[in-house]
Parts: sequence; structure tokens; C-alpha cells
Amino acid sequence: MKLKILGCSGGIGSGSHTTSMLLDEDILIDAGTGVGELDFDKLMYIDHIFITHSHLDHVVSIPFLVDTVGCVRDKPITIYATHPTLEILKQHLFNWAIWPDFSQIPNSRTPYMRYESISIGETIDLQGRKITPLPANHTVPAVGFQLDSGQASLVFTGDTTTNNALWGILNKIENFRYLIIETAFCNQKKDIAIRSKHLCPSMLAEELEKLEQDVEIYITHLKRGEAELTMREIQACAGKFNPRRLMNNQLFEF
Repeated sequence: MKLKILGCSGGIGSGSHTTSMLLDEDILIDAGTGVGELDFDKLMYIDHIFITHSHLDHVVSIPFLVDTVGCVRDKPITIYATHPTLEILKQHLFNWAIWPDFSQIPNSRTPYMRYESISIGETIDLQGRKITPLPANHTVPAVGFQLDSGQASLVFTGDTTTNNALWGILNKIENFRYLIIETAFCNQKKDIAIRSKHLCPSMLAEELEKLEQDVEIYITHLKRGEAELTMREIQACAGKFNPRRLMNNQLFEF
């Protein structure tokens, strides 16, 4: 399996794109603004989109992607998310007011897009590529994902704050190699991190103390304008875990 980082920023601007990752050629993990960096031919190959939660920075490219390639594909793009997240997308995004409902276009029998509900702990197997939703703790219903090739696993926490339920699961993954975890705010904004259910460096350090595995750790969702400060604080608080900054176009093979 190959995972390419299309976007990993907490904001936009030249060179910065919000959360989106391309697994092999046909699977998206979240669909933030980074999807727009793919050319048309690569967009055509995307058959599956796994969504951690409904916030705009993680779903904004779904409407444009489906609208761009739907009419030239011979099967629908499948959107995987928990039932509460799918209901939010149906009610607040694909509702004919914000964007057309592409699960009904051109008709309900042959739509450009279809929904599939997923549940925490239930693995989806796509040609030997196993994707398992993991618990997350955010302001809306949310999950993370374990991506398991058989040889190794990469875990993406999605947007989350303190989350004891996650670590017990992670510590049992036998082939755990990579952890991508968010830290959205610097320590000075810990109150905002708590209220918005994100992490700051001091909170991240406390969470990583619960990890019993020796894995490579990468930090995502850094806010523009304070990313360097936040990474310095992470090194000060959690340097013993050797966390690194996740970068656009970074490639993981596992």
C-alpha cells in the first residue's frame, strides 16, 4: 500500500492544503482541498472516499470531485462514513441548496455517488487492503482509521482530543508502524483546543504517554502562522517520542 499526503494543513494558502490522503490510486482518506492538486486522469481513478468527520476542511472536495468526473465514470464513487456523518452530509451538503444530491443524479439507479455506512471496529476489505474505523473524540461524530496492508499498519487519528478509547486499541496492533496524529493549536491556545476538541502540544505529550508501541509519529493539522511554534513546543513537550511534521506530498509505503 502507498499513502500520499495531498493535504495536511489546518488552513489554506499557497502550498497549504487541508486534510486529504490518496491510498494507492483509488482510495481517498478524507477529501480536503489537497484533492484539487490531482490531475483529471488521477481523479478518474478514485472509487472510494473514507471520511473521518463532516467538517468542511475534510469534505470540501467531494462535491467538486463527483461533479467533475461523475459523468465520465461507469460506476459511482462510494462515500464511507458513520451513519451520523452520512446524515450530516445528506442534510447540510448534498441537499440541493448547497450542492446537488449526486446520489440521485442522473437517477437513483445509476448515481454518480453512493453512501456506505461504516462502524467503529468493523473492517472494510478492499482487495486485501483493510481499513478499520477507530474511535475519535471531536465536536461532531468522528473516527480515525487503521490502514492495514497485512505487512504493516498506518493509523490516522483524524481530528480528536484526549481519547483513552483509542490507545487501548492501538497498543494491540501487532504490525503498527506509523501514527499520524493531529495537533491543531499551540500551547497558548490550549483553552481553544479543549473547547474545539483538538490537541495542543502539552495535551499531545500526555496522550503519547499512553502509547506502548515503538512507531514513527507524524504531526498533522498544524495551523498556518503558528506551525513552527507548535512544532517547537511539541519537541519540548514530547521530544522523546521523536514526532515529525507531516508534509504535503510525503509518501508512506507499507
